[in-house]
Amino acid sequence: MMFRRKVYSILFFLVSVLWFLVTVCYAQVQSATTESDQQINDFSLAGYGDKGKKSWDLAGKSADIFTEVIKLKDVIGNMYGKDEDIKLTADRGDFNKVEGKVHLEQNVVITTSSGSKLTTDSLDWDRKNQTVTTQDIVNIEKENMVTVARGAKSEPNLKKVALEKEVRVDINPAPDTGQGGQVKDKTIITCDGPLEIDYEKKIAAFYNNVKVERPDSLIYSDRMDIYFAASNKEEGTQPQDTAKSDKAPGLMGNKIDKIIARGNVKVVRGENISYSEEATYSAVDKKLILSGKPRLIIYSTEDFKNAPSGS
Repeated sequence: MMFRRKVYSILFFLVSVLWFLVTVCYAQVQSATTESDQQINDFSLAGYGDKGKKSWDLAGKSADIFTEVIKLKDVIGNMYGKDEDIKLTADRGDFNKVEGKVHLEQNVVITTSSGSKLTTDSLDWDRKNQTVTTQDIVNIEKENMVTVARGAKSEPNLKKVALEKEVRVDINPAPDTGQGGQVKDKTIITCDGPLEIDYEKKIAAFYNNVKVERPDSLIYSDRMDIYFAASNKEEGTQPQDTAKSDKAPGLMGNKIDKIIARGNVKVVRGENISYSEEATYSAVDKKLILSGKPRLIIYSTEDFKNAPSGS
């Protein structure tokens, strides 16, 4: 019995020593893999295109340089385009030297010289394919139009944006100075998504359970194409870079020019409801044209109070 106890004690001791050695070795390996090859402050990197002209740059307050990845703090990135410039900022970022991709996190902001602004929690910037993507909630501000959605894919200049789901667009026309600064004709558009915005063509395509709320009406449909008028900035404002922004197309304004609704269209005006397969609304003459088996339901009894009873 005494011999057996000694054997158990020796085995327990050996197992404890072995476990200690494994733990120490693992910690050393982890430390070696997490420590960067080089640490520097005020890091900067730039890329050049044709004729030696700078096409992009990336900078950080500090950088941990690994074999394939550079981890940055207080990131500032710029893309210099023919028509306009784009600036990206974030608290943290990873630059993959092999793939040429940048991952940004915390307080991510994209601004363009034409006045667009996108904010989100994280963003992937693919320089080679010229795309930015995120699965987080995004907020896009352009003039008095604010768009919020979850998940997005866009060109870095924000001229074309595809928003995945949970879409809401608030269109707030400039306050009428003659009405005490009150905002008139505010429009709210929601849909399940996706939403595709082409700022150059001045069109936004909404999909799935689309709803438009205006002061005088509600419009529902499966799909809706909204055409916007040109921005007043094209005729007289002074953006950040006048030389580039004057050339930049895509200055879509926040004023609706035309709405085309398709699929299970329902229009509510007061107590009256109309249904059709398609509806076209013109903001110029404020006319709504229904097509494809249109029908109107009138709930008001005022028009029928003097009608004969038939008895």
